[in-house]
Amino acid sequence: MKNVKIAYIGGGSQQWALHLMADLALSKTLSGSLVLYDINNEAAEKNKEVSKHIFSRPEATGKFEVEVEADLDRALAGADFVVISIEPGPTENRFIDLKIPEKYGIYQSVGDTTGPGGIARAIRSIPVMADFANHIMDVCPDAWVINYTNPMAWCTAALVAAQPNIKAVGCCHEVFHTQEMLCKWVSEHYDVPLPARHDIKLDIAGVNHFTFATGAQWNGKDIFEEFKSAMKPLDVDTLKANAANRTKEELWFDSDFEIAKDLFKRFGVLGAAGDRHLAEFIPWYIKSGEELNSWGVVLTPYEWRVKRQASQDEARQEFLESDLKPSGEEGVLMIEALSGAADKPCRTQVNMPNTGQNNFAPLGSIVESYGLVSENKIETVSCGILPAAVQSLVSRNLTVQGLVLEGVMENDKEKIFSGFMIDPLVANSPRDCEALFEELWTALENLKD
Repeated sequence: MKNVKIAYIGGGSQQWALHLMADLALSKTLSGSLVLYDINNEAAEKNKEVSKHIFSRPEATGKFEVEVEADLDRALAGADFVVISIEPGPTENRFIDLKIPEKYGIYQSVGDTTGPGGIARAIRSIPVMADFANHIMDVCPDAWVINYTNPMAWCTAALVAAQPNIKAVGCCHEVFHTQEMLCKWVSEHYDVPLPARHDIKLDIAGVNHFTFATGAQWNGKDIFEEFKSAMKPLDVDTLKANAANRTKEELWFDSDFEIAKDLFKRFGVLGAAGDRHLAEFIPWYIKSGEELNSWGVVLTPYEWRVKRQASQDEARQEFLESDLKPSGEEGVLMIEALSGAADKPCRTQVNMPNTGQNNFAPLGSIVESYGLVSENKIETVSCGILPAAVQSLVSRNLTVQGLVLEGVMENDKEKIFSGFMIDPLVANSPRDCEALFEELWTALENLKD
């Protein structure tokens, strides 16, 4: 067993911390200590109590001592790995991200990555992440930093912008769902047992939550064009019915991958993130809630998000009563590989600065690609070539991200607004655009009081 220390910033979370502990408990190669740090120290203490159940289970092969530390630097001291998964302030702050833009006719199915909601969240998150980076480089400069926090590209970029030598990588599970969708298709199309997700090998390119597959293989067989040829015509009535049922059952995260497939049909590359995220980068899918519903996707209500946050204790209890099983995330696989505990490299998608793996994105911008993770090293894999039209769509979002990042880091409101003004979802008149931005800005400034 490889002995490691992991510092968890946001260790009071109701979902990510519990899943990380479950994956660590199921690891056959890792042991050591896990330190939970959270500005909500009480929540971190509750997760520590849950950890006693997780690591005492008979099937728990990974043995970790779990502690809570209220001081960030003490939590980071001696860490080999730092995991970051935070909410930038109370969930109620998402009123700014979701409800204010709705007053101006802008709807967001998620609101944490792009559009006015994503930008507002980035304005809150970037200074926090930059501060984390400074602490990490002061206290444990050799640690690998695994970020799960959205907006993924902005948060990871903030770590690097504040400390260019930080060993940071952003991790996201959206591509996993695309692989799972293709597994189901392979099983049905070829009449074979359901493949494992890793049996589907993709080539991907883009930015987080706006990623595209340029190729797909199953057990060495190219299935990309065959999958495209087998796509069925759009059934809008069925998709609307699916959306209505999802609203009724509060299945906010489900979709039919019809937006991903529509992009494939129109541009020749498959959307490799969930439809809820893809829709927000291209306005024609989300001009209204009804338009979104016609693709089988529903808006995730602000009110539900607040309600879920208030039910954290119930979520912990459900976790205690359920079987110990892998989360499906790959952070622990990466830790195993980076620590030298794995017997082979881990191939997974990563969000890292572009050093040439993406052929059209600006160098240094945070792009999503595959990476080969081995002992103390992540080698990015060259991306597939996107069609010119899709490059244009992605490049516009990279420009928005760059302007907002620089604006926040430089405390330059006008630069932030220039990025806001060209965001694809902000298709309002210049006057309304300015009014929306000022209302968001005022609300964000009031949070500081």
